[in-house]
Amino acid sequence: MCGICGVATPGPPPDAALLLRMVGRLRHRGPDGSGYLRDQGVGLGHARLAIIDTTGGAQPLSNEDGSLWIVFNGEIFNYVELGNELRSRGHAFRTASDTEVIVHAWEEWGEQALDRFNGQWAFALWDRTRRQLVLSRDRLGVRPLYYAHTGGGLVFASEVKALFADPSVPRALDPAGLDETLTYWSTVAPRTPFAGVRQLEPGYVAYLDADGFRSHPYWSMDFPPRGEEPGQDARANAVALRERIVEASRLRFTRSDVPVGAYLSGGIDSSVTAAVVAGYTEAPLDTFSLRFADDEFDEGDYQQLMARRLGTRHHDVVVGPQDIAEVFPDVVRHAEAPLLRAAPAPLFLLSRLVRASGYKVVVTGEGADEVLGGYDLYREARVREFWTRDPSSDVRGRAAELLYPWMARAPGQAPAFARGFFGLHLAADDPALSHRPRWTSTAALKGLLTADMRARCAESGAPLDLLARLPAHSAGWDPLARAQWLEMTTLLPGYILSAQGDRMLMANSIEGRFPFLDRDVVAYADALPARHKLSGLEEKYLLKRAFADLLPPEIVRRPKQPYRAPDAASFCAPGAPDWVGDVTGADALAAAGVFEPRLVQGLLTKARRSGGNGLGNTDNMRVLAVLSTQLLHHQFVVGDGGGDAAPATPLTAIDLTGEGQP
Repeated sequence: MCGICGVATPGPPPDAALLLRMVGRLRHRGPDGSGYLRDQGVGLGHARLAIIDTTGGAQPLSNEDGSLWIVFNGEIFNYVELGNELRSRGHAFRTASDTEVIVHAWEEWGEQALDRFNGQWAFALWDRTRRQLVLSRDRLGVRPLYYAHTGGGLVFASEVKALFADPSVPRALDPAGLDETLTYWSTVAPRTPFAGVRQLEPGYVAYLDADGFRSHPYWSMDFPPRGEEPGQDARANAVALRERIVEASRLRFTRSDVPVGAYLSGGIDSSVTAAVVAGYTEAPLDTFSLRFADDEFDEGDYQQLMARRLGTRHHDVVVGPQDIAEVFPDVVRHAEAPLLRAAPAPLFLLSRLVRASGYKVVVTGEGADEVLGGYDLYREARVREFWTRDPSSDVRGRAAELLYPWMARAPGQAPAFARGFFGLHLAADDPALSHRPRWTSTAALKGLLTADMRARCAESGAPLDLLARLPAHSAGWDPLARAQWLEMTTLLPGYILSAQGDRMLMANSIEGRFPFLDRDVVAYADALPARHKLSGLEEKYLLKRAFADLLPPEIVRRPKQPYRAPDAASFCAPGAPDWVGDVTGADALAAAGVFEPRLVQGLLTKARRSGGNGLGNTDNMRVLAVLSTQLLHHQFVVGDGGGDAAPATPLTAIDLTGEGQP
């Protein structure tokens, strides 16, 4: 895991000082080494977190004749098999790294090499012969890659803060990006929260050469037509799913030259991955858990139950509201996005614990909910689909009361409200039937915006633009498949794998590995019948069946409890840190021009009356939206997001310009 950056320019060779400033702002992603390359027309920078071939995998790295150079962030988990195949075809390797496999694979197969990679990546490859820069990002967006056009040139990096090391990149919030966030909880690639800054879409490859900049997908999510799924036998499918998850977990645990730990959340997903990887070590596995001082959010009993079952060396960190408030500015600086939940903050503290325990890599259960039908949103969609067949049916309407049993104020406790809320926008032909309640609820946050910002947000086109991206044949998919497509296009890459994933892990130089997002696991799961993922209203039916023998029955049987953290209560109780008042003062709000100061003060007054407790879902999100967006403006628009990062001191400096070292 690493940080990458670079500059492409039609003019003189890129400035080495700029490359070093960019690399310096990525040092948290790669504290083990740094390097850069300068050539006519391009510069590449790299900050290294050494995990595979820790002594020999320094970057930038080239093929045998130096015609191809790469900087790479991520892991190719099948690099051993690909390397053996490439050696049999005559390629000579100088290192044992997965990075060098990418270079030779591109030399051998070109863009088709991407289909062969099983991993998580973002890379930049410079083809000196063609004078062509290639950018690529993994299928589901595990690894980030941002870019900005600058007067005929291009800058790119793993994080936006590195782009802002170039003073020619404008620093401003994008109203369209804000509108998407206040609809989907995140922007949708290629959009970002910043004007002029784009992100390469998951599953895309881009080229920059004499013909300009262009990009296209090398992979896209797809599902079989409803009723035509290839496998209909649940027992056989459970066996096949287990085989793929076991292999995915094995690759992610054993393909490392440093120790690998595992997250344990207390749910079935991380329990499965921890149980599987425990079988590949003779020493006790180290597991890491996040606990909460508030019992409403804590899953410690289940975490301890699984740790005892596996005999792991277990570590945990207990987080309270004050802890969240203290680190939240750092969390936003690393997330580089408005946040509608405080949930990333405890994960930031958890990755800090992992690093302090001497680890660089953890395996997690992330992705199982999206891929195997685990979200309450999918259950909600099943109820709404059932309801559309007879919208006037009182019996069908009561099904909404079965949703969200984990909530303190569950729909079943307010039946009239449940039927009224979940019964909105019931149209059988709506491709977004599953997501309308969430989008509608989130969009209510826009009521806090200034009149000017509301008008500018209204021009963005969300969610019509998103629905226009659905494949034409998606009308033939099962409704669950359409819900999965929407979730895996919006929330998964934009929030789960970014704000809660990559950014909170890499803030403390930790690589996350996700067996449920393995190429073969995803392909197999996407082809499963919907009823094997969501059986009635039982989530992750096939996963439970596949691994019931490895888990305590208490974990297999427990209802899905999504990961949550104290939101407004972390910032609105007495003793809140000074920064809260600083960013929500009238002058700060007016300077940002995003939220109407009068409305914000009314919201905060309401929240402070109860110490942030007892607020509804929408008000909690309002508080977080204001705080995080104001921090984002302060850090990245007023400031440049770089913090105190000093220019990197390169361990590897390669000059191909003919001018000599700068």
